[in-house]
Amino acid sequence: MDKPAYTISEQIALLKQRGMTFRNEAQAHNLLKNISYYRLKGYWWDMQIDQTQHGFQPDTYFEDMIERYDFDRQLRQILFGGIEQIEIAVRSKMIYHLSIAYGGLWYLNPDLFDETIRVYDDRSTTAHAKVLEDLQKEFNRSQEDFIKNHQRNYPEQPAEAWKILEVASMGTLSKLYKNLKVTLPERSVISKEMGINSPHVFSGWLEAIAFIRNVIAHHSRLWSRTMVKRPSMQLNNPAGAWFANAPKQGQIDKPFSTISCMVYLCKQLNQTDEIKQEIIDLIDLYPNVSIYKLGFFNHWRTETLWSN
Repeated sequence: MDKPAYTISEQIALLKQRGMTFRNEAQAHNLLKNISYYRLKGYWWDMQIDQTQHGFQPDTYFEDMIERYDFDRQLRQILFGGIEQIEIAVRSKMIYHLSIAYGGLWYLNPDLFDETIRVYDDRSTTAHAKVLEDLQKEFNRSQEDFIKNHQRNYPEQPAEAWKILEVASMGTLSKLYKNLKVTLPERSVISKEMGINSPHVFSGWLEAIAFIRNVIAHHSRLWSRTMVKRPSMQLNNPAGAWFANAPKQGQIDKPFSTISCMVYLCKQLNQTDEIKQEIIDLIDLYPNVSIYKLGFFNHWRTETLWSN
């Protein structure tokens, strides 16, 4: 049976009935016109006494949930700037090193990739074949002028890496890098230029960053999110400041670990702490927001990565 739709006034009445308090009910009414009830629900979920009756703990204020929402929104905006730097750098390095070594169509060469057969959507194929399908789909739907020009002038010819990878998503780039043969020298060259000695660790970082990028691209919530992709926090001989004490599993499960990886990579790329400082400034701007819900642990500021 379908549940009835609630008006905004009914939504507020329901929250009050469950124990939520409003400092400014008129303002809450206006906010709920522009931010849906279910979008905000993720920010008050942990303030409920139980998950069945949905009653709230004492002193649960609607405005505090909005503060969490605003903090999360601004954090996502900061992180998207960092992801842009990382994504462009990874794309550029893959295009350059692999094209110089193996030619412009290297991404089509099965000899450069792990050709283990796997099952995707009930179909047996290689990871390389699957990522080529994704790459071609992204190429076909691109509206970039240089892509349209290639399609018009060379309709039967595959595009060189510097064209097709330029419109590849972060997720596709991550998969393409991951599937390169582990013995391929360029795989190590790329990870070392990003400040990581282990291509395997770097590949895991790319997957975790791609996951966060997808969350941000869909304007979804990072707050209290459990990460589907988790980066390794063990770095051997890091090129820059890192953790003296690696975060524990409960912290790795949350966005903090991947955010830390992004801070590290951005520092390696541009030798500045811009992204890190923006995150610290945001946290200082919202002292009442419980950042442990994002995986930030006690004394995180004293860790070398965050203090230097």
